[in-house]
Amino acid sequence: MAPTVALVDDDRNILTSVGMALESEGLAVRTYTDGTAALAALSTQPVDLAVLDIKMPRMDGLELLQKLRRVTDMPVIFLTSKDDEVDEVLGLKLGADDYIRKPFSQRLLIERIRAVLRRAEAGLETDNTDKVLSRGKLVMDTSRHSCTWDAKPVTLTVTEFLILQALAIRPGHVKTRDQLMDAAYDDQVYVDDRTIDSHIKRLRKKFREVDREFSGIETLYGIGYRYADKSG
Repeated sequence: MAPTVALVDDDRNILTSVGMALESEGLAVRTYTDGTAALAALSTQPVDLAVLDIKMPRMDGLELLQKLRRVTDMPVIFLTSKDDEVDEVLGLKLGADDYIRKPFSQRLLIERIRAVLRRAEAGLETDNTDKVLSRGKLVMDTSRHSCTWDAKPVTLTVTEFLILQALAIRPGHVKTRDQLMDAAYDDQVYVDDRTIDSHIKRLRKKFREVDREFSGIETLYGIGYRYADKSG
């Protein structure tokens, strides 16, 4: 079956033109003109990926993502205005997988959607890693996209899972931000250092919700990050 993409934007022209472009690429499309309607539908019938506009009446994209993250970890791409860097940071902290600035080319958006879908579908399993990665209290099952800490579930987005996996594969070895970008993002997608830092902060926050003493991800200032297996 074709992947299903939800488009949420109060601009009906964008919904129509982008929807037609995605359908011509073989994708199934569901469209919503506001966040409230999208929340009601996507909470009960998640899609493979959602594209959310940040600036919307009634419920903006940031609030929508925050509420969706309580019930689903579907990949999300944000559409942001040209100069809304604060919104981009907030979106990443809330668990967005990518963002693209308006005005955008439809081809670029399609490439970003394809990239995130590839990561969601195939990026979790690699030839050089086992399906189950166990590091002390951390257990990651790449075939099920599941993660636990001390037998307690930790729900991760695709991007968070891939970043953590890249760190946990070789405990103690430092990964630069560029290396983490390569592990989590498609070659066609450019992200800056701040994006990786935001994902790391969100990872720490999620693990500290199940273990206040979590300190498994260490920062080496000016260099990058490493996973510290402190189980033994």
